[in-house]
Amino acid sequence: MTHTPLSFLKGHGTENDFVIVPDPDNAVELPASAVARLCDRRAGIGADGVLHVVRSAAHPEAAHLAGEAEWFMDYRNSDGSVAEMCGNGVRVFARYLQHAGHIEPGDLAIATRGGVKHVHLDKTGDVTVSMGRAELPAGEVTVTVGAKSWPARNVNMGNPHAVAFVDSLDDAGTLLAAPSFAPVSAYPTGVNVEFVVDRGPRHVAMRVHERGSGETRSCGTGACAVAVAAIRRDGADPAATGAPVTYTVDLPGGTLVITEHPDGQIDMTGPAVIVAAGEFDPAWLTETAFG
Repeated sequence: MTHTPLSFLKGHGTENDFVIVPDPDNAVELPASAVARLCDRRAGIGADGVLHVVRSAAHPEAAHLAGEAEWFMDYRNSDGSVAEMCGNGVRVFARYLQHAGHIEPGDLAIATRGGVKHVHLDKTGDVTVSMGRAELPAGEVTVTVGAKSWPARNVNMGNPHAVAFVDSLDDAGTLLAAPSFAPVSAYPTGVNVEFVVDRGPRHVAMRVHERGSGETRSCGTGACAVAVAAIRRDGADPAATGAPVTYTVDLPGGTLVITEHPDGQIDMTGPAVIVAAGEFDPAWLTETAFG
């Protein structure tokens, strides 16, 4: 492996934090073990995931989207597994592109495994992402922590979510281990589980166990899933009323504002911050160098 230093940055969106690896030509190999080491909070840089920044035309999974979006967010969870989408990650990804001089504030498109996402960067620091439409698979789902079980709403935001309304956020326990769910067939590749309480009219708070990462301080797609589930629970479906509906979603790391429009499109607005930049020796990621 080359010893030429590789650049990285660190960023977060409502404290959902990421190691950013700029790699326009898709020349950096990032196997799962390397991603896990980068994300290790004691022996690595530390993060909830890695944002691998690649031009769409240079990545085999995104080349077909190059005509719609110049840049591809090759997102990985902290355990190295590949994920379809990360809402907070898209905002931080867009902020990085601005930070690096690739784009100006305004509108852009970003390719993800969950499709092309349209983003608006304003000059105040907030980023709005058009997250697409939620899918609501049929069938009953339950989630369980310890001896407690709750019915959950199955919501897909390009990645799978199970949204459970609970009496207290403490009901979720420590979330050190993934909550169990049933039926297993509902989520063949695992699921992100959100626990939700009401804070006021169209205002909720949540905790989340993210598939492949554990409990995180924030989850953008999870906040969207929570808002969709709350809107349906409260009988405010915009497709039925003809009016957009906005929910405020509090997370441990901050607040996101989610709006669902009558056509089903969902907007997510929140902050995105670049906090540091540096370099690492890629040999550090090898088994011998790391150990």
